[in-house]
Amino acid sequence: MSKVEVENGRRKVLVVDDHPIVRQGLTQLIGQEADMYVAGGAEDAAGALDAIEKLQPDIALVDISLRETNGIELIKDIKIRHPRLPVLVLSMHQESFYAERVLRAGARGYVTKEEATERLIQAIRQVLSGQVYLSDRMASKMLSKLVEGRPGTDGMSIERLSDRELEVFEFIGHGLTTRQISQRLNRSIKTVESHRANIKRKLKLQNATELLQYAVQWVQSEKGR
Repeated sequence: MSKVEVENGRRKVLVVDDHPIVRQGLTQLIGQEADMYVAGGAEDAAGALDAIEKLQPDIALVDISLRETNGIELIKDIKIRHPRLPVLVLSMHQESFYAERVLRAGARGYVTKEEATERLIQAIRQVLSGQVYLSDRMASKMLSKLVEGRPGTDGMSIERLSDRELEVFEFIGHGLTTRQISQRLNRSIKTVESHRANIKRKLKLQNATELLQYAVQWVQSEKGR
């Protein structure tokens, strides 16, 4: 059977993840399905945008943690350049904290890498059909938040941070200096210092030591969940 015949009628998936092993595993997993296949992959935002132009995928599967930028910023860029392309986030980060952020950025669903493989396939099909995919627990939480008209209490102080401030906060928690963060984000040191000041203000932290301690504790708690 020719490649053209195999791909005929199957939906094209683009995988954006900075780990080659993950991309390879997802290619094999998705390739087993009769209605979809991985048309290509990318390890960073620039590569993802280039691949979208060349491959014209039906859906983009995007991780939050990418080289040089994060998936949330990439999702925003995709929605500006390709508003009709659905994006599904597949990430190691906790859904309870990031799901609402990625939906606001323009994604159509969120799946954690810990979930069973059948959940991922279900999520892809659901998003391709025009629906939003979240776990039952997260969907219930967001509905309760909407009905009760109040912010969720889980990580409420961190939720005050903008997407960029959260990215800086996470870098701080991983031990990066202001200069290193500026290089990773391709932003000036002054801009990063401004983000740090805003983070301290929003989290009611008194100094750089408290900021570092809080950021390290938060990163460790995220890994431990």
